[in-house]
Amino acid sequence: MASFSAIGVSGVGPSSTSFKTRDLPFSPRSLSFSSTISGEKITWKESSGSHGRAPVIVSPKAVSDSRNGQTCLDPDASRSVLGIILGGGAGTRLYPLTKKRAKPAVPLGANYRLIDIPAYASNLGGYKNEGFVEVLAAQQSPENPNWFQGTADAVRQYLWLFEEHNVLEFLVLAGDHLYRMDYERFIQAHRETDADITVAALPMDEKRASAFGLMKIDEEGRIIEFAEKPKGEQLKSMKVDTTILGLDDERAKEMPYIASMGIYVVSKDVMLDLLRDKFPGANDFGSEVIPGATSLGLRVQAYLYDGYWEDIGTIEAFYNANLGITKKPVPDFSFYDRSSPIYTQPRYLPPSKMLDADVTDSVIGEGCVIKNCKIHHSVVGLRSCISEGAIIEDTLLMGADYYEVRPRETDADRRFLMAKGSVAIGIGKNSHIKRAIIDKNARIGDNVKIINGDNVQEAARETDGYFIKSGIVTVIKDALIPSGTII
Repeated sequence: MASFSAIGVSGVGPSSTSFKTRDLPFSPRSLSFSSTISGEKITWKESSGSHGRAPVIVSPKAVSDSRNGQTCLDPDASRSVLGIILGGGAGTRLYPLTKKRAKPAVPLGANYRLIDIPAYASNLGGYKNEGFVEVLAAQQSPENPNWFQGTADAVRQYLWLFEEHNVLEFLVLAGDHLYRMDYERFIQAHRETDADITVAALPMDEKRASAFGLMKIDEEGRIIEFAEKPKGEQLKSMKVDTTILGLDDERAKEMPYIASMGIYVVSKDVMLDLLRDKFPGANDFGSEVIPGATSLGLRVQAYLYDGYWEDIGTIEAFYNANLGITKKPVPDFSFYDRSSPIYTQPRYLPPSKMLDADVTDSVIGEGCVIKNCKIHHSVVGLRSCISEGAIIEDTLLMGADYYEVRPRETDADRRFLMAKGSVAIGIGKNSHIKRAIIDKNARIGDNVKIINGDNVQEAARETDGYFIKSGIVTVIKDALIPSGTII
């Protein structure tokens, strides 16, 4: 059974909608989904299926995320679209990072969290508006005694709330993907093609295609067939002409497949009809509702996104995505885009302090204290404390949730900690860490080696404070690795 940690809702509601700043983990003025409607009526378009429709002539600009295109939404997205961010399931593939937190709260890129990406990587309506965010937890009710069973079921259980908002479309997003998309272009493509549902699609080469749910389109970019992780002849049958979606001839030859990104624009009346009437028992959008809508003859359109995208649902993908931000000269994903900034919870931490440290090809978060050590090709999270002589290579340090009051400089302090059988939060003296993830508040003693010298690929040592997945050592949050330990 899938469980969802939260559904984030951002967009526009009636003028009576309000929120309290103290209830939010971030500043409301940073939101980009915004504005309210005061006595304004939105004109609805009829969208009951493809019957009686004239053929739609589709231009590549209408079905691809081209940076050269311009958006002209009427009404604009900030007044007519409700964003729904799905918080993710149990996070079993990211375990042990999800042992003590929901998947959207997993730290990312030194200062951020996974949920910050879909919440702020858009430019929906600009930054001048306020908007709102509501966190909707899974719940049980007399009408529905079950927890969320999947993506579609999660949305269905809150339709009573979503339908109150005077909007044209729902924008359904995933909370565990790393990408930056212009959602206004996505919505514009949905409207220009007169679609009932628009699915964001990623071009794929043959090597990667078999790991994804693939889609087949006709000459108008309309989805006509789905296949979940096909192989062999079934995979070859899913080839499409991606020039229809805006790729040039050379790229189209390299990428003859399109995969669903699990991101959708759905017309409001269509969403209500599908989840309540047509498929009241369907739990998942990707495998049940969207293919079912196609079989009913609804216009389900593909929208090409040809940019960086990563599903960071596994330890290896999460590790690579984080280390990718250190790539030079241009990182895989940049947090430095002034046109589309990523906001997060303000923590008001002091600047990081580096004393006689050798730091290369790395990203350092806020409030760190780094002393006479070597750091290479690593991401160092906020409040990280790294002691003298330590070597950090190809590693993600998530940092700490707080500073420890007691210092580490005196022998008395060390004796005090040793008497408690503990060490201070951070990385101890002369420790060597390579190709690892160190979760928050971990206590790594002196002279510890976390290097996986035996190249172990999989190991579960939870009682010892760590796991190994895909050869990457992950030290659990709040774990203690005693001095002298070799992993």
